[in-house]
Amino acid sequence: MSIHAALHHVTSYRYDRLVQLGPQVIRLRPAPHCRSKIISYSLKVEPSGHFINWQQDPFANWQARLVFPEKTDHFTVTVDLVAEMAVYNPFDFFLEPKAENFPFEYDPLVKEELAPYLAKAAPTPLFAKYLEGIDRSPQRTIDFLVQINQRLQHDVSYLIRMEPGVQTPEETLTKASGSCRDSGWLLVQLLRHCGLAARFVSGYLIQLKPDVKSLDGPSGTEVDFTDLHAWCEVYLPGAGWIGLDPTSGLLAGEGHIPLACTPQPSGAAPIEGLVDDAEVSFGHDMKVTRIHESPRVTLPYSDEQWEAILQLGDQVDAQLKADDVRLTMGGEPTYVGIDDRDGAEWNTAALGPTKRVFALDLLYRLKERYGPNGFLHLGQGKWYPGEQLPRWALSLFWRADGKPVWHDPGLLADERQPQHAKPEDAERFIQALAHRLGVGTSTIRAGYEDPWHYIQSERRLAVNVDPFDSRLDDEMERARLRRVFTQGLDKPIGYLLPLRATSQLDVTPEFLRDLPVDKRPHWLTGRWWFRDDRLYLVPGDSPMGFRLPLNGLPWVSDEDYAHLFEKDPFAPEAPLPDPDAPEAKDGEDAERGLDPRDREPRRFESAAWVPRTALCVEVRDPVRSHTADIEQPEITGDDEDAEARRAARSRHQAAVARYALKPGQSSMLYVFMPPLEHVEDYLNLVAAIEATAAELKLPVVMEGYAPPRDKRLKMLQITPDPGVIEANIQPVDNWRDLVANTEFLYQAAFESRLSAEKFMTDGRHTGTGGGNHFVLGGATPDDSPFLRKPELLASLILYWHNHPSLSYLFSGMFIGPTSQAPRVDEARNDQLYELEIALQEIHAARERHGDAMPPWLVDRSLRNILVDVTGNTHRSEFCIDKLYSPDSPTGRLGLLEMRAFEMPPHARMSIAQQLLMRALAARFWREPYTAPATRWGTQLHDRFLLPAYVR
Repeated sequence: MSIHAALHHVTSYRYDRLVQLGPQVIRLRPAPHCRSKIISYSLKVEPSGHFINWQQDPFANWQARLVFPEKTDHFTVTVDLVAEMAVYNPFDFFLEPKAENFPFEYDPLVKEELAPYLAKAAPTPLFAKYLEGIDRSPQRTIDFLVQINQRLQHDVSYLIRMEPGVQTPEETLTKASGSCRDSGWLLVQLLRHCGLAARFVSGYLIQLKPDVKSLDGPSGTEVDFTDLHAWCEVYLPGAGWIGLDPTSGLLAGEGHIPLACTPQPSGAAPIEGLVDDAEVSFGHDMKVTRIHESPRVTLPYSDEQWEAILQLGDQVDAQLKADDVRLTMGGEPTYVGIDDRDGAEWNTAALGPTKRVFALDLLYRLKERYGPNGFLHLGQGKWYPGEQLPRWALSLFWRADGKPVWHDPGLLADERQPQHAKPEDAERFIQALAHRLGVGTSTIRAGYEDPWHYIQSERRLAVNVDPFDSRLDDEMERARLRRVFTQGLDKPIGYLLPLRATSQLDVTPEFLRDLPVDKRPHWLTGRWWFRDDRLYLVPGDSPMGFRLPLNGLPWVSDEDYAHLFEKDPFAPEAPLPDPDAPEAKDGEDAERGLDPRDREPRRFESAAWVPRTALCVEVRDPVRSHTADIEQPEITGDDEDAEARRAARSRHQAAVARYALKPGQSSMLYVFMPPLEHVEDYLNLVAAIEATAAELKLPVVMEGYAPPRDKRLKMLQITPDPGVIEANIQPVDNWRDLVANTEFLYQAAFESRLSAEKFMTDGRHTGTGGGNHFVLGGATPDDSPFLRKPELLASLILYWHNHPSLSYLFSGMFIGPTSQAPRVDEARNDQLYELEIALQEIHAARERHGDAMPPWLVDRSLRNILVDVTGNTHRSEFCIDKLYSPDSPTGRLGLLEMRAFEMPPHARMSIAQQLLMRALAARFWREPYTAPATRWGTQLHDRFLLPAYVR
């Protein structure tokens, strides 16, 4: 993955008369120890009537000695070379054991050979003072060299100096500025005075425009360029000569092409010789041109290739529209943090101290582009066995028709920015909201921590510990006890308002039937009755709304219980009403939503009128929503492994200190949304909350239950998975939007300091480990091409089976029956027979039913075949969990998830993979794939794990 760069260098001298040139020495040929491969080299000298002798000087540098027999009025030297700009690790070397730590002594024989490179100039006052400031205490040799190189880069300003010669170290330090040759010679002298052999290097510096701009510090040149440069090399036993560039503060890399390395700068002059006295005009021209570029992770396709891909995508899009396929595509790409790649949260753990912060940063960038008038919902996500609490899920919702849901983004509090809400703000907010909803404030209740639970917890503590520092093994339990005892058991945690929408009532009560429709309240409330006077919450760390003691509410019979039902995704929908916040009510209207049946139920009476859902408001530290950093035992030992683990620990602690939220720095107002059946009710409540927040000037964080799934409301979501952050992106129905969304997502993640790649211990690239799953379907379940024409899904499955390279080429490091996306024939060999029967049944059903083929048939035919070795339908190469599942309406969305795709490092690579899926869908929609299934047997892993077969 290299770039071939052609360097062209012309140096010309024009004289006002004919002059005699003395012997000229040219040192413009790459030195023998140049690490960058020189593919070709040529030297052209004019006038042409000369004699040339190639030779090596006492220090093994190539030099051309030229003799000119005739007088001339010009002298031109032209160098053309092609260098392979392949990135290499400048630290890729081993030191002799005795040289691993500074200071060290060279062997006597080596020291004698290095004598010219150890010759020190007499120290001058400023030089001696600067030398004294260098830390020469025992330390790792590499650390010492990096430190002195970076210090010099910081202390000496770089400037382009046209005067000939090299400044003395004293002059460079006095001016605190100099050219590259000045700072290079200063570093040579400093190293020699520290006992290290060093030499002056003159060479070419090739700098190419980076494909991606840097997040930290300068991004480098804006255009490709080359120039003569100077730096320093130090001799390290076991490693040889190592280049140090004090101009940049970095070690010499692939762009440093050494030409001459000498003890003194005078011996490294590019051109040296005598000439008769004359007026001379000097010309100098250098340029670099890329003549070959291999595909690389930062530029996988050339501009011409990319344009061809876009045009092909347009052609596929035109065919999909002409055939009325109605295909939509979304995805679930995953990312990792770049600041702490060794941290547990970016390798194995689902949660961590900084993961939510990075997810919020990415979410806000996506909101600015896709849903500036939408609202953020910071709720709970999946709950896996062994985890104390469900994971978080950060969502963005906005209306598909483009109308605003939330008007003022400043009223949505950002957990990353400190807020200072007070506990009494929660009470003020819920009272004002109750007036606006027209339900009154009489049913509002404060929630408290259960004192009996924590008193018992304190009694169980060891006698020699303190509740504020309980020393329990469970970090979350320690934090919980510390928080509760610090806050006190007599202070309310928050406030709740029992609430339900009248549209959710199965039977309209008599008191509502007597009212005109426009006079009926939108919301109803009623008191919550408990045996205790106070409302004691279930102990835990979750938001107040998830800790309500619902089992203590008055009993209600099964016939009267107000169940919430998810809407059928196939049901027709009317357009959403215009967003309109309810006005604050007063007088009789202020309590119109108070259920007139509200009273304490009698013994064994079914309390059907008591609401079972509630809105909660509380003020709390946002740190509680983030995972605390786990205390780790001290790392002992002095071996390299211990040093590496200490370095990783240090990077992790630095990342946590920089990004993680600090306890006690902020307090925010959280509004817990109750579960609601209809999205119209949810948006009405959101509008009331924003209006209340504007009235009280109190920014809020929305949490609790998300809106019910509805095609009129678009959503994107960011969730944590082991080692990664997963972004669930909204589907689109055309090629150009798919390209734009993918490119923007990658760029937004990059700007949020998230990466789409990892590196193995040997430096090789690999995916994030979380996958880049593609979700295919339709805008609605009715439009899904897999339900309208199940032969399309059958064709994709069979085509993938007959072409195993599709299963392995994009899958990354994780394959096989225990992976996240096993093939049908990887779990059980006999499963292939069952697959063939299922596919035959799909085609037979088409002949029986024609266009009236029932949508459930494709799911029933394949549900027990597209599974992993444990029978899990989710962990399959072709995941049909949300195609037409009988379990719930959210499983009947007509979606197919392709899971055998690892996260590619570049957006265009992901787009090319998505184009492959779209092209195959377009082809098989017209002509289903019916070839017989291949019995691969053991060849599956014997052949297709070899690159030659996969590619």
